[in-house]
Amino acid sequence: MSTTTQPLPDSVSAVLGPRYRSVAVPVDGGDLHVGVWEPEDAVAPGAEVPTAVLVHGITSSHVAWARLAQALPGVRVVAPDLRGRGRSRDLPAPYGMALHADDVAAALDHLGVRQAVAVGHSMGAFVALVLADRHPRLVRSLHLVDGGMPLLPPPGVAPQDVAAAVLGPAADRLRATFPSRAAYREFWGEHPALGPYQDEVVTAYVDYDLVGEEPELRPATRPAALQEDIRELVDGAAVQAALEEVPSRPATWYVAPRGLLDEVPPLYPDAARDRWTRQLPTLRMVEVDDVNHYTVVLGAHGVRQLLPHLGADLGVTPSGDAPGSG
Repeated sequence: MSTTTQPLPDSVSAVLGPRYRSVAVPVDGGDLHVGVWEPEDAVAPGAEVPTAVLVHGITSSHVAWARLAQALPGVRVVAPDLRGRGRSRDLPAPYGMALHADDVAAALDHLGVRQAVAVGHSMGAFVALVLADRHPRLVRSLHLVDGGMPLLPPPGVAPQDVAAAVLGPAADRLRATFPSRAAYREFWGEHPALGPYQDEVVTAYVDYDLVGEEPELRPATRPAALQEDIRELVDGAAVQAALEEVPSRPATWYVAPRGLLDEVPPLYPDAARDRWTRQLPTLRMVEVDDVNHYTVVLGAHGVRQLLPHLGADLGVTPSGDAPGSG
């Protein structure tokens, strides 16, 4: 079984830039699609290349990282499409944080990466956390962006229902079909968390997230992958085990002030922030200003606030600004 290999839309190619290449990594069940941004300048033979592995969210893709990758020209950036998403959508079940982490480890090994700074957004932060637990030799430090800490039930919501309550609209989108790319752009244009912030990066992210043919295009994420993964964001065994190892390496947790629909309270309200910083006193929490759950990585304003922390950890100076607007 192989990954989907249709040509990239022009809007996506333009945003990924000249440093980008695509790699197929053999994993259990087929090939994992991995985007790689190589350093802008030539690296001396045998020299250690600063490397970041970036892991996307539950219904996202590696294109979500295009803006951050472009702002780190001196870094090798490794960003997979997770199993069941993007161009890795044809990889079979099972899913789950442990298998996603093993897939990411396989990508790093395939590329000859000895150690990386692991950055995860939303569900990708949970994957990064489990990666560090299952493959500690590969992870130097963790950067968990509006994710990674188990979701706490809001008042009146049972633990088994919390993930579905938070991510219900995403499941509805995955079951829908769209007659054209323009229609899908229009759908996202009306989304409260991304519509007001649309630019070339958001457009590329949206355009990449379609499979099939007109007039029955559909989002790339398989609904079964969402359903299998979603419960682990509350009390998954692999996540719980990984939390015990957080003190063993530097870990930074970034929290957004607004949620998946640009709403307040955010994904991690004050009670959740207090809970996890008390339980994990070595976890450094960074409050990201004026972003929502999406724009913390897709928007230039969010990326600008991540760069100083990532640059310091990678030992590089990021570019002066995050590309694009927003």
